[in-house]
Amino acid sequence: MLNSPLDFEKPIAALDDSIAEMRLLAADPGARAEALSRSIDIDSEIMRLESRREQLMQQIFSNLSPWNEVQMARHPQRPYSLDYIRLMFEDFVELHGDRTNADDPAIVGGLAKFEGMSVVVIGHQKGRDLKERQLRNFGSARPSGFRKALRLMKLAEKFGKPIIVLVDTPAAEANLMAEEEGISSAIAINLREMVGLRVPIVVAVIGEGGSGGALGIAMGDRILMLEHAVYSVIPPESCAAIIWKDRARASEAADALKLTARHALEFTVVDEVLPEPLGGAHRDPGAMAATLKQALARHLTALCKIASDDLTIARYQKFRRIG
Repeated sequence: MLNSPLDFEKPIAALDDSIAEMRLLAADPGARAEALSRSIDIDSEIMRLESRREQLMQQIFSNLSPWNEVQMARHPQRPYSLDYIRLMFEDFVELHGDRTNADDPAIVGGLAKFEGMSVVVIGHQKGRDLKERQLRNFGSARPSGFRKALRLMKLAEKFGKPIIVLVDTPAAEANLMAEEEGISSAIAINLREMVGLRVPIVVAVIGEGGSGGALGIAMGDRILMLEHAVYSVIPPESCAAIIWKDRARASEAADALKLTARHALEFTVVDEVLPEPLGGAHRDPGAMAATLKQALARHLTALCKIASDDLTIARYQKFRRIG
């Protein structure tokens, strides 16, 4: 059931509510008996509503606009990095701090077991409520976040551990303090260093892939992207503000930016698009985690067979070919 449905999800949410009410009636012997006395078959009615919901979802989600995809990528119930880490990894030990000046909660990472393999996992983390969103800066990393990510990647390289990265950020922090602390150089250094890391790197864009904020931890050997995620050089609102001086025209900007998973695959920005459960990852996080886990394991298994020198050469050439 959707707690915070998007506008185009509201007809589906209404059916969800009706189905939930009918199931409550079905569980009540008195209500079931009363329904039978009126020649009402509750089970058949539930099946009818579920069939109608399935048809409606197929219709809606096969015709999403780029702006709808942005809304899906930002859905407040969408699984975040820590949700996937909980569902896909074992023995996760979070590591903190950039060893320079701070620990940025917008980036989480640490050691974990994945399919019996010891790995380093890193990801952006948004917040579920206002307090956590403020703590994690809405998933927008500061310079210390990128430095922390690089520290963990260097740790992975030192001990020969593959790296898994989960991307979900609107953009890097963009204010005076971030500039004074070196946000641009922090991202640039990560790009330079990630190209040369001598361990496999698999990246998955699980929500928003926003500009340098995403790319600063996303220089991978394989880039995966969820069906309703987006990957863009700039958020649509910011693009609209620059081009038309009107953030309200964000939907037009989304059309022009070609930011959907389909476009990213077409432009070879990503290597594979992973299907989401009908209605989006938030409707069945467990199923989405299982699909993502299988894809990550498949790509890691292949990459671990490649010699380190060949791995870094191929990674460099991969990003040189884009565009």
